[in-house]
Amino acid sequence: MARFDILDYELAHSGGTASADIFCEMGLKYATGRERPLDLVAAHKWLNIAAIKGSDRAAELRADVAASMTKADLAAALRAAREWMTMH
Repeated sequence: MARFDILDYELAHSGGTASADIFCEMGLKYATGRERPLDLVAAHKWLNIAAIKGSDRAAELRADVAASMTKADLAAALRAAREWMTMH
């Protein structure tokens, strides 16, 4: 499973418009529990990053995920996205 995360991460950092789509796909995987455990905090984090990078679809999906989250989980997801953006 880690191999897929590394591949997704490397592709996302290759630049161009594809990176937003890859981050969106990573968010969807966490939101649905496909190929990794269901994790709404991680899903929101990756969808937020994808939205920041210009994905309208990710912005819509992020709102859907946020509607199912507690305020504490939403705060954790926003903090994780902000930390990730600061580091990358």
